[in-house]
Amino acid sequence: MGLILANDGIDATGKQILEAAGFTVQTDKVAQSDLAAYILDNSVAGVLVRSATQITTKELTASKSLKVIGRAGVGLDNIDLKAAEANGVAVVNTPAASSQSVAELVLAHLFTVSRFLQQSNREMPISGVSEFGKLKKNYSKGVELQGKTLGIVGIGRIGQALAKMALGLGMKVVAHDPFMPEVSLAFSVHIYGEVSVSLTTCSLDELLKESDFISLHVPKPKDGALIGAVEFSKMKDNVILVNASRGGVVNESDLLKALESGKVAAAGLDVFENEPQPMAELLNHPRISVTPHIGASTNEAQTRIGIELAEKVIAAIG
Repeated sequence: MGLILANDGIDATGKQILEAAGFTVQTDKVAQSDLAAYILDNSVAGVLVRSATQITTKELTASKSLKVIGRAGVGLDNIDLKAAEANGVAVVNTPAASSQSVAELVLAHLFTVSRFLQQSNREMPISGVSEFGKLKKNYSKGVELQGKTLGIVGIGRIGQALAKMALGLGMKVVAHDPFMPEVSLAFSVHIYGEVSVSLTTCSLDELLKESDFISLHVPKPKDGALIGAVEFSKMKDNVILVNASRGGVVNESDLLKALESGKVAAAGLDVFENEPQPMAELLNHPRISVTPHIGASTNEAQTRIGIELAEKVIAAIG
C-alpha cells in the first residue's frame, strides 16, 4: 500500500491499524531540512505530524506519490493548505480525539491559579519547613470556581467539553463564537442520566466584560493577537485567563503588563508564541501556571488520536 512517515510519532494502536491495512509505518524522525528529499526518495504516501513538523510547498511538491498529510490534533497552521489543495494532497486531522484531555488541562490550570498551587509548589520544598506559617498566610486567599462566570472563546468540541465540566462545578458559562450562534450541550450525569443545556453565544466584548475566568479555544489569528491591550482593558479587574489553544492568540507582552497592573490576577498557559523557546518572563512569573503544550498529551487521547488518524489516512488514500 505504501510508506507512511509518522514524523512526530503515532500511538501504537494507530500504527497497528495502518500496518494491518498494508502500509509500512516509519516512526524515526526526519529532520525538517531533509523531509522533502525523504518523501521523494522513498515514495512516501502519507506524512503524519503534530505541531513540530512543518509541511510547506517544498514537501507537498516533492513527490507525486504523496497522497495525504495527517495532523495528530486539531490545528492546521503548520500545514500549507493551499499548496496541499493545489497538489491534490488530502489533509486530515483529529478534532474530536483530544477534546476531553485539553478541557481537563484547562480546568487544572483554573484550579491551580485560583489556589496559588503553581507558586506554593515552588516555595514549599524550599521554605516550607522554616516558613510554613508565612506561606500559609500568603496563599490563604484563594477563590472558588463555583458561582463564578467562565467565558469560553470558541465553543467547538474542546470548548463544549470544558463548558460541561464548568456547569458540573456550578459555574455560569458564557460563550463567544462567530460561527456558532447557539450550541446544545448533552452529557450524562451518573445516576441522573442525560442532561441537555443550550447556550446562546454572545459578542466578544460582552464575554470580556462579564467573565471572571476566560478560556481560549480558537485558531491563531493571521494578523496580530485576538487578546491584547484593548481586550484586557475590557475585562473585569482580577480576571483569570487560560490559553491552551495556540501561541499568538494572546499578546504575551500585553499579558505581562496586565498582570503587573492587577487587571489580570493570574494566567494559565499551555502554549507560547516562541515554542519551543518561550519567553522566560512567562515561565518564571509567580502568577502564571505553565505547562509545555501538553493539552492533548494523555494516554487516552493519544490512543484516540492514533485510531482516528489511521482510519482517516486509510480512507483518504483509498
